[in-house]
Amino acid sequence: MPLTLAQMTNGLTPEHDYFFPEKPDDPEMRESTSVWLFEENGAFGFPRIGIEGEAHSWENRMYHVNFALENQRVLLDAARGAAPPCLGPDGKPSVFGAGPLTFRCVEPFRRWLMTYEGMALDGSFADQLDGSLEQRPRIPVKLEVELHMETPAWVADYSPEKVAKMSQKERDDAQSMGIGWRLEHWGRGTGELTVDGATREFRLVGSRIKRQSVRPLDAFRGHCWQSAVFPDGRAFGTISYPANPKAPEFNIAYVVQDGKMYPAKATRIPYIREILAEGDDVTLELESELGVHRISGSTCMSTFRVANADMAALGAVGFTLQQGGARYTWDDQVAYGMIERSATGAQMENGYE
Repeated sequence: MPLTLAQMTNGLTPEHDYFFPEKPDDPEMRESTSVWLFEENGAFGFPRIGIEGEAHSWENRMYHVNFALENQRVLLDAARGAAPPCLGPDGKPSVFGAGPLTFRCVEPFRRWLMTYEGMALDGSFADQLDGSLEQRPRIPVKLEVELHMETPAWVADYSPEKVAKMSQKERDDAQSMGIGWRLEHWGRGTGELTVDGATREFRLVGSRIKRQSVRPLDAFRGHCWQSAVFPDGRAFGTISYPANPKAPEFNIAYVVQDGKMYPAKATRIPYIREILAEGDDVTLELESELGVHRISGSTCMSTFRVANADMAALGAVGFTLQQGGARYTWDDQVAYGMIERSATGAQMENGYE
């Protein structure tokens, strides 16, 4: 039975799925939307396509497009682009774009469209590691996606009113997540990819993330983020920050079963320790009121950005960022989902304690 709108919004309102109709007053406020999309059989993926609309540069937004294709081929377009009008065909602020990339909310918490038509750097996983991808040629690429949401939204509410009542440690963690609110939502859909002059249609599984928040990253300490939805409707998500001398380990998680979302805690977290194109063991364990959930995982469709400049611009300096896919197995169910991890060179070499 399909979930009701109230189940899908999970405490938010349908209006939360629209965008700021005009530039926010706070120059640090950020409107952000991204998707993680994977061909349902793991043939290729798009491990994060997103836009960061910051009020201080509202008309010139950062966008980032990752393509992980067969044989470790990587296409990348990361730049700034002009913002289009936010009003959609419905007369509502349903459009969010930057240059060649546009998102549109067709039906809040139900149906989304995404289009990218631009020029992407054409290289490989190896080019990313040795820093030569930026010297590779650009090629025309087009991607059109329709995404239908299936699970309840995973909502993180760190409104200023709630943060004011937190301990200092809780406030630090909230700042890393973003002061405001964030949702994560899984679904399935269809897509059409045109590259090398050839067009192919495909079925996909994926997630979208939407936030409106102020997010300083100067206290960022690395992370591990994983999620997936399975053929039987079960889903999971987890975000963890490693311990450091100033703060203990932090993690939030959920599992979805029979359309209901259960809070969980990660008890096994595969922080990144080396850079691998594929096959890294990212098995995790989550504990909820339903019990212990062991989900095995192996990386695939990986992209890496060593000493990531975009993160450094936001205050997190010296981090290597992995954005990729993983083949997850939960009991007898198999699904392709997302993984994003970051760490400094010292963390990968010396550990996270």
